[in-house]
Amino acid sequence: MKNYYYVTANTAKGFLNLLPSNVEGLQQVISLKHPSQKVKAKILRQLVLKYESTNAVEVLKSALGEDYLDGVVIREKGIAFLNDSIVPSDMDGVIELDLRNFTQKPSVKNTIQNENFKHHTEKAYKDFETGLRIHDDLEEIYIKEMHFEKADEMTDRFIQERLQGQPKKTRDAHEYHRLFGTTTVDGPVNVIPHITENLSRVFYVKGRAGTGKSTFMKKVVSACIEHGYDTEIYHCSFDPNSLDMVLVPDLHFCLFDSTDPHEFFPTKENEEVIDLYEGAVTPGTDEKYADEINKVNDNYKSYMKKGVVELKKAGEYLEELEQQYSVTEQEEKEILEFIEEKF
Repeated sequence: MKNYYYVTANTAKGFLNLLPSNVEGLQQVISLKHPSQKVKAKILRQLVLKYESTNAVEVLKSALGEDYLDGVVIREKGIAFLNDSIVPSDMDGVIELDLRNFTQKPSVKNTIQNENFKHHTEKAYKDFETGLRIHDDLEEIYIKEMHFEKADEMTDRFIQERLQGQPKKTRDAHEYHRLFGTTTVDGPVNVIPHITENLSRVFYVKGRAGTGKSTFMKKVVSACIEHGYDTEIYHCSFDPNSLDMVLVPDLHFCLFDSTDPHEFFPTKENEEVIDLYEGAVTPGTDEKYADEINKVNDNYKSYMKKGVVELKKAGEYLEELEQQYSVTEQEEKEILEFIEEKF
């Protein structure tokens, strides 16, 4: 069985890396070192194939796009294989496996492509940062019309319903910090349907900017952690200070921000909408501020689109870099045999 999620993202705050909480406590963390992102991804995909028939495999998708991977975690075995580019330099106990010992060493001239890749990636972050500042103006419109006591009542009622009759565990809960998607060279992507498909209860949190969706989720996190339940906390890949999803495996439920660009609607009996706009905002707010809202929305989205264009340009330079590398079937076989023997 495979579970997909992200630990890296392209955000308005720059590149985000949430890896540490997801590998904490594992017996072995192996960092795959190689200048090619695609060579590492190829080995990681082979490791997924090796383990998925007998173990639950966590596949860490990449903020670079669908052609890449950040890592593979086999939690039952206490082991993770990671792309070295996402492993923090100060992480303790990491075992480095240099794939260059198994592959051909091409004569690579990559200075210009590397510089261009970084240049366009940084330009994308600047566009996202500008978009976030504009988005804050949208939040201000709705905050003026928010009834916070009603939002608090909705939150308290939800928490009570979820925890009613559930035992309070006498243990420290673990927080897994992740993302369900990000913006890549392929545009905004997410794996929400995959994450939610087998859960008993799924709650679609609707609302507008500034109507308390993230605050609602943060309070749910605090209550579940306080009760000793391990919690998966999915950050917003636009503004990482906000939350977009909370999943509590032992309580078999999740709730997520179901608004653009990851808007979904319930399709099963066990799914339900929580609408903070309907429940906690002055009726008619959308209509009252329609012109202002449309203007801010258009401006904000224009910068998001500019950011995606810059990421696509960065991706083109990365592709040029990657074309200089390859791994043969025999080299792959030797790498996998070495991994099987050593780990």
